[in-house]
Amino acid sequence: MKIHGLDHVCLDVTHKNPEETKKHFPNIYAKCKSIGIDITQEYIPVVPCAHYMCGGIKVDLDACSSIKRLYAVGECSCTGLHGGNRLASNSLIEAVVYADAAAKHSLQHIDEYSFNEKVPEWNDEGTLTNEEKVLIAQDVREVGQIMSTYVGIVRSDLRLKRAWIRLDVLYEETEDLFKRVKATKEICELRNMINVGYLITRQAIERKESRGLHFTIDYPKKS
Repeated sequence: MKIHGLDHVCLDVTHKNPEETKKHFPNIYAKCKSIGIDITQEYIPVVPCAHYMCGGIKVDLDACSSIKRLYAVGECSCTGLHGGNRLASNSLIEAVVYADAAAKHSLQHIDEYSFNEKVPEWNDEGTLTNEEKVLIAQDVREVGQIMSTYVGIVRSDLRLKRAWIRLDVLYEETEDLFKRVKATKEICELRNMINVGYLITRQAIERKESRGLHFTIDYPKKS
């Protein structure tokens, strides 16, 4: 896909017994059928899922990170539960186990924490009603495209630099919009997406080695 600039590649299961395919993959069959693709007769368009942050945050047995009151579960956490053999199938079990541990631990300790309840009401005086939802929707799609294309499974300094520049433009545009309109869930989520994308890209630029899924063609060897 990277070499030829393709949006997707195709998975072919048309040679398999149709009834067997339907039986083994009922959800995939139904989903593809709903968008007009019969996988027993047609190719399935597929793209790789981008794993941006795998195993980066060290946690204890309760899923607690080194930052007080901050838990990390799922692909972003580093539990050591499966050692170096952390695959998609066993990591799903790991995520469930540690999510359960995090929930139990938080319930046990929540009464120990105090909360600041003197937060003033949000002052949106002088701002406009957010009528430009089309801008936010487009920017959300663009952040996803930037991260998938330039900061996906295989990276390079050139792609990361392009991602950095484009995210910077989106950041400036979004901050300007945020100051002029009433705060909504959508624009707050967009700001968070851009910030997380920025942090992941910055981390990838600073890493001068390939380690696990942080693979870069400019530094192919693990240092």
